[in-house]
Amino acid sequence: MFERLMRKFVKFIDPKLEKYRAKKAPTKLPKYTPKTLEEFIGVLQRTPKTILSSDDRDHIAAVMSFDSRKVVDLMIPKEKMVFVHQKDFLGPLTLDKLYKSGYTNFPVVDDKDKVKGIIHTEALNALEIKKTDRAEKYLDKNVCYLHIDNSLQFAVEEIERTNSYYFLVLDSSDSLAGFFTVQMLLDYLLG
Repeated sequence: MFERLMRKFVKFIDPKLEKYRAKKAPTKLPKYTPKTLEEFIGVLQRTPKTILSSDDRDHIAAVMSFDSRKVVDLMIPKEKMVFVHQKDFLGPLTLDKLYKSGYTNFPVVDDKDKVKGIIHTEALNALEIKKTDRAEKYLDKNVCYLHIDNSLQFAVEEIERTNSYYFLVLDSSDSLAGFFTVQMLLDYLLG
């Protein structure tokens, strides 16, 4: 998966570099070669915007810092999550709350706030919901987890292994800390 992301990145950046390559190359190339990551970032920052825009710089920085980033850096914290109780009726008020949140997946909890599964809005869109239908009827019990300290590389491996695009994130005491999606990863890498 990471290799595919890198290919997408190269596909994105290559045409921009091609414009520069097409220009007449300077007769004397600078002999300076960055020795550290910090020096390289300094060179990127000094590169004229006619060669690399601010967005291009952000993309390069995201790819370069990929190995040092963790799930906690991108996840949505628990405080911003929208939960559904398994006994909730999926009537207009509940559905309105879910759609207005802007999220596409919602953890379903029981009376003890234990996650029982996930409701995906695509499942709700595809079905004709009756006012008497409870959330547990549309529950996907296949829940995937990551830990806040997992690297983004590990997250990519889990995405490939589980074929899941939505993960609940646990903290060091295995309590719910937030959620993480493939879209967050793509937004981070590709803007």
